[in-house]
Amino acid sequence: MKQANIRNFSIVAHIDHGKSTLSDQIMKMTDTFSFRGNEEQVLDDMKVEQDHGVTVRSRTVRNIYRANDGQEYELNLIDTPGHVDFNYEVEKSVSASDGVILLVDATKGVQAQTVANYRIAKNNNLVIIPVINKVDNQSAQVDMCEQQLYELDESFLEHDIIHISAKTGLNVDQVLEAIVNRIPSPKGDETKPLKAMIFDSHYDSYQGVVAYVKVIDGVIKANDKLISMNQKVKFETPEVGIFSPQLLPLKELKSGDIGYVITGIKDPADVRVGDTITGQDRQTKQAVAGYQPAHSVVFAGIYPKDADFDDLKVAMEKLKLNDSSIEFTEHVSNSLGPGYRCGFLGMFHLQIVRERLINEFGMSVIITSPNVNYRYTTKNDATLTTINNPSDLPDFSVLKTIEEPFNKVVIETPSETVNDVMTLLSKSRGVLLDMDNTDQLVKMTYSVPLAEIAFNFFNQLKSITHGFATYDSQFMEYVESDIVKITIDVNYAPVDELTFIVHRLNAEKLAQEIVHKLKYVIPRKLYPMPVQGYIEGRVVARVDVPPLRKNAAVSGDKKSVSKKQALLRRQSLNKRKSASEAIQLPQSVFDAILNIE
Repeated sequence: MKQANIRNFSIVAHIDHGKSTLSDQIMKMTDTFSFRGNEEQVLDDMKVEQDHGVTVRSRTVRNIYRANDGQEYELNLIDTPGHVDFNYEVEKSVSASDGVILLVDATKGVQAQTVANYRIAKNNNLVIIPVINKVDNQSAQVDMCEQQLYELDESFLEHDIIHISAKTGLNVDQVLEAIVNRIPSPKGDETKPLKAMIFDSHYDSYQGVVAYVKVIDGVIKANDKLISMNQKVKFETPEVGIFSPQLLPLKELKSGDIGYVITGIKDPADVRVGDTITGQDRQTKQAVAGYQPAHSVVFAGIYPKDADFDDLKVAMEKLKLNDSSIEFTEHVSNSLGPGYRCGFLGMFHLQIVRERLINEFGMSVIITSPNVNYRYTTKNDATLTTINNPSDLPDFSVLKTIEEPFNKVVIETPSETVNDVMTLLSKSRGVLLDMDNTDQLVKMTYSVPLAEIAFNFFNQLKSITHGFATYDSQFMEYVESDIVKITIDVNYAPVDELTFIVHRLNAEKLAQEIVHKLKYVIPRKLYPMPVQGYIEGRVVARVDVPPLRKNAAVSGDKKSVSKKQALLRRQSLNKRKSASEAIQLPQSVFDAILNIE
């Protein structure tokens, strides 16, 4: 295919606005995939995507389309996620594209991720094709959607906006024509040295790392000797090809193509998203700029439940190949053993990683209670130190200041739910910055501590607004706060994984709730175990986990005193043995704590 007839584009939208349905319809109309029966969301092939009904990973597929001008065009489609936790996937996809389709649900209008994805496309200077989906729905508000799109970008003209129904295929042919006529072809040179950018990858047990690439300059052929410019890893590729949507081998990939390269590399750490591939003998002088690294928002520990730590290490490295936003470092727990301290983009991201470890690697893991970053200074050192593990916070006696991250939160909600939303934000220590009325919606801007919104806030917001509120959050600054550390002791031994950093206002109440929850979820022993909550060296809550054994001295049996004493001695021996063993914490302990509001 001539480079002038290639179009690389992404579909971006808020979650549930119909991206995957439109992708299916485009593949159906271009005869890319043979649809039999009621197959839907062909590109959402991961179990977690099918279970949750959302796109988690970006997918690529080549479509051949005969346009109205009689020519054939190669349309390389990249389907993207819509959930806020997977914005980094959108950024990767957009960087490999020359234009985007901005999809809006006619029944919901422009929402938070619509705006966020629009900004990503604008920042990459891409052509944007606005499309309103679900116009055949009885609840569709097409005029409202058009007005919102004009407000989002004044350069949109009336004829620019296409009205479609991705489900029935209504006007999808107009979208295909707009892709051909509005999105430019790639600007590359086949005669130059090879320059290809890795925008995704996955691991194959037989073939090693399979890199997804956009060829910017030059040509890649099977058996070429290549090198990654940042990692400096040399390899010979046995196969190159495209996505249709399965892997389809070709003789070569030319400038402008999007496809895959089998590297044969067995160590996942040797391949990094954003790296540049070039020839070993004829190298390009300048690497592709790559990506800004994703910034983790939520941190938690991951520890193997039954498997060996080495198995978890292999699983995490393979997982990072196609989820480069996850961060992890080795960490040894006094109660859970060796594992990883991991950073995630949000709670949904954490949940998806946990499910992928189970589904794809058969890895049953324990995930500790999540938290966010904090910064502190001590009385002896004014240098700001950042931590993401509460157990790393020094003793209160040496601390001088603690700072927590604050986010700028923008919420649009129907006017009838404003009071409930403001009450929720007030409980979350939010400070109102601005309020604006537009039609039947109220737009509120708040400054809120990240720790208050990172975990269950979005679910609470959806509940009180019946799903009609839109929510956008961006980091603002670190602010000095009255923060304290809650330390939990089990059987007089501190448990690092049960250490929390919270605001002083909520500290005592939270400590009491945690301790009373633990009474019913910590596995019982042959002896009573005290569970205590400490704040600044002071016990603020205590319960005893009841023992499994029966007290021989008050058993009610008519035994002689000597027999009772012998039984007590045996129980005392078992008690001393058990007390010396480390406390084993099951996942139910951390799940119970997460349910505390």
